[in-house]
Amino acid sequence: MKDRSNRMLHAVVLGALTITSASAHAAPFSLQLAGGVADHDVKKADLGVVWAPGLTWWELGGYHFTVVGEAHVAYWDIQEDHAAHPDIWEFGLTPVFRFVRSSGWFRPYVEAGVGVRILSHVRETEDRTVSSSFQFADMVGIGAQFGAHQNYQAGFRFQHLSNAGLRYPNPGINFSQVYLQYNF
Repeated sequence: MKDRSNRMLHAVVLGALTITSASAHAAPFSLQLAGGVADHDVKKADLGVVWAPGLTWWELGGYHFTVVGEAHVAYWDIQEDHAAHPDIWEFGLTPVFRFVRSSGWFRPYVEAGVGVRILSHVRETEDRTVSSSFQFADMVGIGAQFGAHQNYQAGFRFQHLSNAGLRYPNPGINFSQVYLQYNF
């Protein structure tokens, strides 16, 4: 199982790097790395590719709204004893809306988004399951874009995954995550 997980991780990283490098000249793309924790000794590593189409609206007091699209591949490491699937993969897409400072070397923002996720397994332990591979992922966060060319971002997010009652039981899972992002 570990060999399969390692091969999948290598394929995902290679694919993300290929997409990012090939598309970097066509539109503003970013690479995002995140780490997080959840209840029940679940740790998460997340690789995201972010597309910023350059849309802005509602300039308010030196801040404006914008939207970015994010594609994610994440790995859950379940540390809890008796884990049914200690290695769960998460794949998904999320549009993220930001209210960000319009100028300056340091540009703070608040963000929120709702996306979809597909999980490789639904059972974390023998007594805990999320019931369906299809999940919704909503999140709120804070962060900042910085640097002379605005190439760097860092932030904190609270993310909730749930199937919205499509199947029961539906316990959901909450992650607290920090992320770093490089804007090409």
